[in-house]
Amino acid sequence: RMGKERLKNGKRERDEEAMAYKHTNSKGVTYYLNSKAVTLRGGKVQTIYYFSKDDRADTGCDLPSDRTVNENPRNGFLTLKSTKK
Repeated sequence: RMGKERLKNGKRERDEEAMAYKHTNSKGVTYYLNSKAVTLRGGKVQTIYYFSKDDRADTGCDLPSDRTVNENPRNGFLTLKSTKK
């Protein structure tokens, strides 16, 4: 779901319902899920997901129902894992 911005008291604010999925890792750092449609070399369009430390209005998204968050225990790095089999 893409974020919606509005002006309030001269500042940009995002609607509460349009916030991206956020996950706090075991080290206490909060990350926000983003997505982007990329075109592969063969011409196929594929959606990629990535985490960022800041909440981005243009690429923020919800957690897809077919994915789960996986954390690397060594460094706290977050990735998405497919639940389809």
